[in-house]
Amino acid sequence: MVAPLAGQFLERSFAGVLFDMDGTLIDSLAAVERSWLLWCEEFGIEPAALAGAHGRTSANTIAIVMAERTEAERLAAHARIGQIEVEDTEGIVVLPGAIEALEALDWLGVPHAIVTSCERDLAEARLAATGLPRPSVVVTASDVSHGKPGPEPYERGAAMLGVPVGDCVVVEDATAGLVSGRAAGAGLMVAVLGTTTVEILARDADVVVPSVADIPWQALVSSPS
Repeated sequence: MVAPLAGQFLERSFAGVLFDMDGTLIDSLAAVERSWLLWCEEFGIEPAALAGAHGRTSANTIAIVMAERTEAERLAAHARIGQIEVEDTEGIVVLPGAIEALEALDWLGVPHAIVTSCERDLAEARLAATGLPRPSVVVTASDVSHGKPGPEPYERGAAMLGVPVGDCVVVEDATAGLVSGRAAGAGLMVAVLGTTTVEILARDADVVVPSVADIPWQALVSSPS
């Protein structure tokens, strides 16, 4: 069941917001599926092996599905998926409420960032393709030693905003990202519905909402004093 953001979660205000990108602010699913299917064909990987990859970095995914291959093969595969994905931004669009959320946080003066499992060049390509307003802080897989589901991405995002991670809201659509935010110590974990079921998201989220458009920003966050 999708739960409204109310009650105990609105009894305190949060000082920063950390957004996942793909599946949370933008819809890149078709491009992602095309890219990885092509990659699977080129490297002889069964697409079913990618189950559970959503929200993880490409390097992490390749390390899992090509565990029996040589390091040189994994490096080549990593470089290739990066090339394929950067070149395919067709059909990537902004999700409902995303622009309004970023504009509202700007208006409220609340620090916010994007924390994505994409590498830097891919994140910038997708942001450019959608026209989504770019926050001043964008943390990518290229900026951390260990990506989601580890805590480093969200820890870094909060640090770059200058806000304690415990005072931040994390908004995610994938289990790997929710686990990452929780491990980092985020104050509130909000999951938005996408390709993952409510039941699975609810295991790691404090609350599940249909989309970013359903988050009451003015009630949830406060600008720095």
